Amino acid sequence: MVEWKITEGLTDYDEAVATMEARAEAIAKGEAEELVWLVEHPPLYTAGTSAKIEDLVDPDRFPVYESKRGGQYTYHGPGQRVAYAMLDLNKRGKDVRKFVADMEAWVIAALAEFNIKGELREGRVGVWVVRDDKPLTVTGAKAEDKIAAIGLRVRKWVSFHGVSINVEPDLDHFTGIVPCGITEHGVTSLVDLGLPVTMDDVDVALKRAFEEVFGD
Repeated sequence: MVEWKITEGLTDYDEAVATMEARAEAIAKGEAEELVWLVEHPPLYTAGTSAKIEDLVDPDRFPVYESKRGGQYTYHGPGQRVAYAMLDLNKRGKDVRKFVADMEAWVIAALAEFNIKGELREGRVGVWVVRDDKPLTVTGAKAEDKIAAIGLRVRKWVSFHGVSINVEPDLDHFTGIVPCGITEHGVTSLVDLGLPVTMDDVDVALKRAFEEVFGD
């Protein structure tokens, strides 16, 4: 069985990483159950293993943490649900590509609970929504905004880090970085899309969608 844990308030990032690493190690040793841990962080930027320093536009705005997850720069802060997934791929098939696809499907299924169509794009990490309410881009294409980020690490076939969904964060906070190295698209949230959704609503959707995608 997968344990679900929700931490109220704001969780320190270093504390979160230490907790994840310890739990992942215990799972690898067969000493602990898998865990999905739902948190919020104070405003901060994280640099993944592919981060480019020029994408850190305002380095003095918020604390910047080096992260061993995949990906580039991301923002975490109040109003954003971060779901850390410590799952045992020894039991789930040692297929990292499938696991990443399942994590993406998890987010998309959770968004669908609110009638939001989350989509993937070749060459762009994360989950995107088409903005029919915005002007067309200079190329004549429909505008697209990012609503969720994905950054994962696997060690000893146990995953940690995870996904983040923008519920009602301060979207201006994203301007201190080039999120995931992408300059030509924006960032949105459930509330920005006009949905009066609470964090509790998102947590319920995440749990239901997880059971749908992962079967437990």
